[in-house]
Amino acid sequence: MKHSRMVGLGIGLVVLLSACAAPPVAQPTAPASPQSPALKTVRFGFVPNVINAPVYVATEKGYFAEEGLTVTFLPVDGGSDAVVQVAAGNFDAVAGGISANMLNAVARGIEFEIAASLHTERPPLASPFVVSKKRYENGELTKMSDLKGKKVATNNRGTATEWWLSEALRQGGVDITEVEVIGLPFPQIAPALESGSLDGAILSEPFATAAEDKGLIVRLSEDFVNGFKPTYLYFNKEWVTANPDLAMRFIKAYLRGARDLQGERYFEEANVAAIAKYTKVAPDVIQRARRPHFDPNGTVSMDDIQTLQRFYRKQGLLNYAQDLDMARFVNTRYVEEALKALGGPVAAD
Repeated sequence: MKHSRMVGLGIGLVVLLSACAAPPVAQPTAPASPQSPALKTVRFGFVPNVINAPVYVATEKGYFAEEGLTVTFLPVDGGSDAVVQVAAGNFDAVAGGISANMLNAVARGIEFEIAASLHTERPPLASPFVVSKKRYENGELTKMSDLKGKKVATNNRGTATEWWLSEALRQGGVDITEVEVIGLPFPQIAPALESGSLDGAILSEPFATAAEDKGLIVRLSEDFVNGFKPTYLYFNKEWVTANPDLAMRFIKAYLRGARDLQGERYFEEANVAAIAKYTKVAPDVIQRARRPHFDPNGTVSMDDIQTLQRFYRKQGLLNYAQDLDMARFVNTRYVEEALKALGGPVAAD
């Protein structure tokens, strides 16, 4: 297998849109076989990135069809937008991150159920901290402590990538208050580093790979987060209350997809083809990529959710006074039933 592997990750890819926005046009999904009975449709809101790989794999390998389901993929610009839209009833299920905007919307009264974890970050990270290659090679920016007083970026303020940035800076003894933080879309980061208008940034895949291939950036740190779960699968409250069995079957198929992506199996041809189809990332980039990890048992981390809520509060990004009890939104029933149907939990990679 290749020694360096990178993926198109969208950890902090979230931009909150209006909850009342019209749902986007569906993408085609794998058709059911002519012999199959009518499948129940699940409307799935997602950002077309690699952290949704278990859903792509489960779709392309027919795991959802085996559960009597067909997934209609409805792309959105950001994961927190998807969470707001699932609460509004535009989707049945979504994948998204824990962002400040999403938490503020929860405080205003939106409801959903968190059913399972989506992806986990471990070193080498697929969202590293990067600097300009030429400034690294001339000795100007060679260690994290060199970033004190500099201008740094995440793709958007108030998302998990901002916490990523804080943790990366902390490796060099730099507090996030000691830098100027801006939000800059991932495609614009490498050019800004090259021009000198930006000093450092969190840069997600596949943008980091593309910039590296062009000789524009160096990964200054990629081990500042370990075992963290920033993203989750959510269900619309009304839909899941009316369709608990469909929800369990969705999670069962999803977990089968996650289990197919453990360890080196992630890079098997069928898995890479499924990821490439939905993300539009070239298979050779996926094969060379560092990858996200997927809990084969779908375990939700309340500690990680609370870590992000505390961080956003410290940054002044929350509009409510008391921390939310996010445990009231978590329903582990579907994972528990799915695990029983699958023969129990298995070890993660």
